Amino acid sequence: MNISGTSLPAVSGSGQGRELYSAALSKKQQLADGAAALALIEGAAQSSSAQTPAKSVTASLGNNVNIYV
Repeated sequence: MNISGTSLPAVSGSGQGRELYSAALSKKQQLADGAAALALIEGAAQSSSAQTPAKSVTASLGNNVNIYV
């Protein structure tokens, strides 16, 4: 039995036909989810390599503490 996303083979039993249709829809959804996940990973990898490192910023407040005993 060959299941493809574009065309479904004819099945005589209505229960089998529904199962086959459900399996084909599930496969299409899994492929779409996988493609979206790969695109997200690739986008994250590109944006992190394109960013410049942040300059270290030190605040002047609180650097010197005067303690009197």
